[in-house]
Amino acid sequence: MHDVLRPLELILLCLAGVLTEREHVINLYLREENRILREQMGKRPRLTDGQRRRLAVLGKRLGRKLLGEWASLVTPDTIMRWYRKLVAEKWDYSDRRGPGRPPVILLLRKLVVQMALENPLWGYDRIEGEIRKLGHRLSPTTVRNILKANGIEPSSERRKRTTWRQFLSANWDCLAAADFFTVEVCTWRGLTTYYVLFVMELSTRRVHVAGITRAPNAAWMMQLARNLTDVKDGLLLGKRFLIIDRDSKYCEAFRHLLKTSGVKPIRLLPQSPNLNAFAERFVRSIKEECLGRLILFSEGSLRHAITQYVEHYHEDRPHQGVGNRTLELAIAVSPPAESAQCRERLGGLLRSYHGIAA
Repeated sequence: MHDVLRPLELILLCLAGVLTEREHVINLYLREENRILREQMGKRPRLTDGQRRRLAVLGKRLGRKLLGEWASLVTPDTIMRWYRKLVAEKWDYSDRRGPGRPPVILLLRKLVVQMALENPLWGYDRIEGEIRKLGHRLSPTTVRNILKANGIEPSSERRKRTTWRQFLSANWDCLAAADFFTVEVCTWRGLTTYYVLFVMELSTRRVHVAGITRAPNAAWMMQLARNLTDVKDGLLLGKRFLIIDRDSKYCEAFRHLLKTSGVKPIRLLPQSPNLNAFAERFVRSIKEECLGRLILFSEGSLRHAITQYVEHYHEDRPHQGVGNRTLELAIAVSPPAESAQCRERLGGLLRSYHGIAA
């Protein structure tokens, strides 16, 4: 029996040695990475209370000896002092002491935090005024204490920073995205590649097919630029920015004409399709749900298929980005229906169901 167990024990010991060595190398790498980051910053980082608590709990488990070997952000004495403070807070019953000023209810705290995050220009007095309009009374000092407890900086600091979410929300209606995709069509000359250029309104997700051609040369692109920026019915009316990639088909003359019409083309970084994610997702949808399941024999059949799919995309297909509703019903909510009727496009390739009132 012992002879049987010895090989197994040997294997387990070898495996444990490999894992221990691997963890040691990982720790060495993380320690060196931390050292490099500190050298890049040039000064000791300022930690939040939450970060101190996490370090204190983990540091207590390591012990002073290992902390002296591994700790690099702060000294072992500092971490142990944080841990003692954490233990003392556990037994702090100051919140149970006699009557004083009543605490602010949780709903008002959340409301103050929401106003500060959504409006970086608002100071304590402005937030206090908005709270007063809702029938509640808070002093600016109380507003300051709530924001400080939630780690939110004063408006003088918040106004210096603009997140991508805030930028996109402020400019959403002015943004559009354009992209190409190709389709192979069977013709008497063999497979012919057609190029399709479409423009998407990012705020509504609505798609407009700008043009379809076999030869997307500079003259064709210039004509599309004139169509897109037409003062009467151009697809880019009211838009300030057009997101495009670095495809050579977006020639300099095309971009210049857009600029002179008040639309600034925003060229993506090389090899960064995720920066045009909405347009890329439409390309995937139309190919997977429609074009990839058809054999097309002429430009006319291609145009018909794309037209049918775009109508399906707008009127029939639910979109997760707008609450899993259709783009036509992104705001309104349809009443419950007694029965459903199937709508078919392209011979049943595209199906959707619509309610029928009783």
